[in-house]
Amino acid sequence: MSPLVLSILISSLSTGTIITMSSHHWLLAWLGLEMNTLAIIPLISKHHHPRATEAATKYFLTQAAAAATILFASTLSAWTSGQWSILHPTSLPVALLMLIALAMKLGLAPVHAWYPEVLQGITLPTALLMSTWQKLAPLALLLMMYNHLPQNILLTLGLLSACIGGWAGLNQTQTRKI
Repeated sequence: MSPLVLSILISSLSTGTIITMSSHHWLLAWLGLEMNTLAIIPLISKHHHPRATEAATKYFLTQAAAAATILFASTLSAWTSGQWSILHPTSLPVALLMLIALAMKLGLAPVHAWYPEVLQGITLPTALLMSTWQKLAPLALLLMMYNHLPQNILLTLGLLSACIGGWAGLNQTQTRKI
């Protein structure tokens, strides 16, 4: 991959994160998340290997499903309230749909099964980029919605992620998946 293409992908990755973190409008947040997704897919499949292609395909399908869920929940919220604001979700079902979609984007349990499989098929620098930078934008959206989400569901999601991650890590023989 040429340095120019790599710099364009890295700059669009950072631009997508900045757009998502600074937006208070669901469509702009979705646009930033999609910029992140579309910028990292060429980095995942940079090495022409069947594992990299499989990892890029799994990543794309999972992120597309999460993006469709975000669009559905934000449209439902705009339909019921008349506004696209992130800070004011209209109802509990909308907030739960957003929570599920953001958990899928973050790779939290119980919607985490795609994450170790994608990490197994990519290079270590790309895995590091995906495990750190890619998580900033969905985490910022989750923190913006924190006051409007049921605290017991957030606590359950956190405990479930920690327990499943720890137990699955004990039985794992491949170091990269851990």
